[in-house]
Order: sequence, then structure tokens, then C-alpha cells
Amino acid sequence: MTTSSKRRSALFRFLDKFLLQDFILPTNRFIGLVFVGAVVTLIASIFDAALPVFWSWNALLCVLSGVDLLLLPKRSSWGIRRNLPEQMDVRNSFEVGLELKSEEQTSIHVELMDHLPQTFSMVRNHMSGAFRGTSASFFYTTLALERGEYVFEYVYLRYFGGMGLWKKQVRLKQVDKIDIYPDLSQVRGVLGAVQDALILEGQRLFKKQRSGSEFHYIRDYVQGDDIRHINWKASARTTKLMTNLFQPEKGKIVTLVLDCGRQMAIELEGHVKLDRTLEAALTLAAVALKQGDQVALIAYASQVKVYVPAGKGLSHLQELTRAVYDLRTDFVESNTQIAFSHVLRFLKKRSLVVLFSDMESYLYDQELLPYVQRLRRSHHVLLLSLQDPLLHQWVRIRAEDSRQAYRQSIAHHFTTDRYAYVTKMAGRGIPVMDVPADQLTLSAVNAYLDLKSRDRL
Repeated sequence: MTTSSKRRSALFRFLDKFLLQDFILPTNRFIGLVFVGAVVTLIASIFDAALPVFWSWNALLCVLSGVDLLLLPKRSSWGIRRNLPEQMDVRNSFEVGLELKSEEQTSIHVELMDHLPQTFSMVRNHMSGAFRGTSASFFYTTLALERGEYVFEYVYLRYFGGMGLWKKQVRLKQVDKIDIYPDLSQVRGVLGAVQDALILEGQRLFKKQRSGSEFHYIRDYVQGDDIRHINWKASARTTKLMTNLFQPEKGKIVTLVLDCGRQMAIELEGHVKLDRTLEAALTLAAVALKQGDQVALIAYASQVKVYVPAGKGLSHLQELTRAVYDLRTDFVESNTQIAFSHVLRFLKKRSLVVLFSDMESYLYDQELLPYVQRLRRSHHVLLLSLQDPLLHQWVRIRAEDSRQAYRQSIAHHFTTDRYAYVTKMAGRGIPVMDVPADQLTLSAVNAYLDLKSRDRL
């Protein structure tokens, strides 16, 4: 480091300390007294007494200011503690508490401001008021607009009292961390639902009477039951027809594959595509784990970013959530071959492989089809994509000039390409679902439950 840069660094540190930590600023009362002094001085100038009045008034203000500052507590006497939840869902507001402490008994007015991370938004603020004694508590409500791990470092304190002429400012360091998870309201709804009544976004999930090879329990025979499943021994004991109920085998594997390439950073209706797919993938994981199956997860862009081996139970759902809550998109083209090669290498048992990606990636990835066909030899494969509402809007507009006509023709072209791709893949036995953002979760979960109901998993 050169001498000049050292001087600049020292100057910047001084300015940082002076402006952010040790700064003092006048109150409205002090500004009012200055204004009164100016008026008095102006009046005194009529009688040729402006200078004596000016200097006397300013001397009085200096004395009063010095006394006022001496009466205020020292900056070093303050301490702060922040009460922050360990984790919270994105876009869900929560309360943060600040406990301010002083080593001195005092009675002053304080104003607090927490140093929020950039992606946080203040909802409600109750961070000013009287401070009496040695401690006081203050609260505010905030919410995070993006997922990830965030650090709260500083709390800024301003306080004044006594004659109320000056405010002292101090920056109090208190480092706390919070993990902002994807919106898990759907996941909690799935986990809280009874086994035969999964409700998601107000809609009942596809759950027709399932059959399978694993005995579940015996119940009364009802019209429409398969007569081959009548339990004659139980019927003889109870003198009424009883039937065996079977369910699909548990312990199957569902593999979630998440695309984190640049296409997934596109914003749809206020949320990026990756956030939508994360919420849908975690909900699907919750449903599968609740059904007794295992769930594995792979996230990739130009390389594998996250891999969670197959596991079961609620603890595994927590492991999946911790692995992806701070997942970010990369500004690169995604490489699906790397993800599917990883699946083929580590996944030996038959599995349902669900790929959450983008239709543009499907359309222009020439290597995707061979890998999907290879996967289909041993696994079920489902490709999911989010529809672009802007395309649908442009298709429906009434073209009033050449610009709008050109835009509409391009939208028709892209829409036709997407439909043709879905049709082509369906002809090869590979299901592709291009659905609106608000239908992604329902579509993924219902496709899984449909396979379970037909005992195809």
C-alpha cells in the first residue's frame, strides 16, 4: 500500500467514524433557538447593537450546548441485543426485538435504526421513545424479498435529553444471522393434512382409491370394490362382507432435478422461475415423504451445485430444505447432460425423475433427448416447465400497427414451437408439462400421485 493510499484510508476511516458513529446533530429546538437569535440580532441592528447581541447569543448557545452534551450518557455506555428468529419464509413478515441497555441510570429520548440487509423491507417501525433507567425494548416488523442467509451487523442509535439541543449518534455492533427459506406454506399444509385428504391451494389433490401389492388394512366392503379382495375369514367372523385394502409399495425413490441456469432467473409475476420451482419441488418432496417414499435432489447449472442422496422421513425434508434455501441461479447456460449423468451414476433403483427446467432449454438442448431416452429404460421421467404469461398475452392482443403485428407473430411462433415439442415428446412416451406458474405445484404432485395410484412407480 502506498503512502497516499494509506492517507486516503485513514481519511475514510475518520469520516466513517465521524459521520456514522460519533456524529452529533442539532435538534429542532436548537435550530429554533438559532432562528430566534437571528431575529433578535436583526432587531438589534436597528439600534446598532447587532454585534454584541450576536456574540452574546452565540456564546450562550455554546455554553448551553456544552452542558447539554455533557449531561448525555457516554457512547461507550450503550449496549444492544437483537432478538431475531433463526429462520423465516421469504415474503413473510416477522418481528425483530432490540433490547437497549445503558450502564448509567438516565432519562432521555432515543431513536434506533437497524442496519437491514438490502433485500429486506420495513413493514412497521416502533423504534423511538423514552428511555428511563438502564434498559428498554423496541420492536419493528420486516420481511425478506429474497431467499438466502443474511447477516445483521449494526444498530444505529441517536439520543438526546436534558435541554434537548443536540443528538448524539453511535453505531452499536451486534452480529446476528437469519436464514430466509422458500415459501413453505404449501409444505406445511401437506404435512398437516390427513393421509386421504391432501389439500393444496384450496384444491383437493388427485387421490382416487389406490391399489397395489402391499396390504394396508381391512374395512367394510362397499359397492364397487374388487370382489377378488374380499376377506372371507374376516367376513365369517363379523357376519358381514369385509375386504382387504392394498396400497402401492412404499420406499420408492423420487429424484428432483432443479435447473439453476440463466433461464431460471427470469421473473414471472414478481417471482423468479427458480423460486417457483423450489416451492413446487419441496412440496412434491413433502408429499412423497408423507407417502413413505424416498426423495433425492440434484441442482445444477454448468455443473452440479447440490446433491442430496435419497432419504426418507421429516428429518430428510429438513435436510433438503437446508440444502437449497440459498440456491442461486448462475448466468450460464445449464448443462442437463451433467445432471442426468449424475442421476445415472448414483441412482440404481427405479425412480421417478422430475426435471424442473425451462421450455427454452428443452427446445434448444440437442443433447437432452438421448439422455432422457436412456433414463426411461430404468426410470420414469417427467419434464416440467413454466408457461410464459407474456407470450399468451401477446397472442391474444389485437394488432393495431405493424409493431404489434410483428410481436404477435413472434408470440404465435414461440407458442407453436412449445406445443409441438410437448406433442413430439408425448409421442416418444416422455411426458412434458408446460403449465402456468400457479399450477406448477399441483401438476407435479398430481402426476406423482397418478403414478402411485396405478402402481407404476
